[in-house]
Amino acid sequence: MASGAKPTVPVLYEDNHLLVVQKPVNMPTQEDESKDPDLLSVLKADIKQRFAKPGNVYLGLVHRLDRPVGGVMVFAKTSKAASRLSDMVRTRDFGKTYVAVVRGKPKKPNGRLVHYLRKDARTNMVTAVAQGSADAKEAILDYEVIASGEGMSLVKVKLQTGRPHQIRVQFASIGCPLYGDQRYGAHVNEPGQQIGLWSLRLAFEHPTLKEPLAFVSTPPREYPWILWDRSVFEAIRD
Repeated sequence: MASGAKPTVPVLYEDNHLLVVQKPVNMPTQEDESKDPDLLSVLKADIKQRFAKPGNVYLGLVHRLDRPVGGVMVFAKTSKAASRLSDMVRTRDFGKTYVAVVRGKPKKPNGRLVHYLRKDARTNMVTAVAQGSADAKEAILDYEVIASGEGMSLVKVKLQTGRPHQIRVQFASIGCPLYGDQRYGAHVNEPGQQIGLWSLRLAFEHPTLKEPLAFVSTPPREYPWILWDRSVFEAIRD
């Protein structure tokens, strides 16, 4: 970052061990083949500038968000925090709640989706396959339909696993692809539409203080989120 420049990423919380931010949409979580500015590098540069740190800055990547997705993310500022947060993710003690806009309406107002997903590393495409298929990993999420309108539904999603493209593929698999998803819903979405998926809330135990923490980031007042009143999002933050 240039000297004197303000951080381009909103910081929601920071201490010696944690950095919680709101990831901007369409920014890669980490460097990829596009070589566009990525969140991890931007945050490292900001820490280096703000604290006048010599040498390399440590910032541990605990979880990821797909490039088009925005919302709350946590990074570890120490290796101890990174290890403990990673353990929480692995043992499912790391609560991740999303809000999504899907095409149509799921048959049930709430429920659990279980699929077996396989990723093609060459194409970066994830496919739902039969249980027992080679390289398939179990994917589980719980959902609740919050509201519907204009042929779409606002859905609250709690991830039980953290597979690549999980929410996008699982809802596409039940006939409700996400609004704006060009990869798994190209037959109903148009180029240029911003994907209707947002990281709403993270809840976990502080890696050193052992205190419960929760952080929330509400979607921007842009389409398709503006189909619903702000109070709807306030009501599902907890």
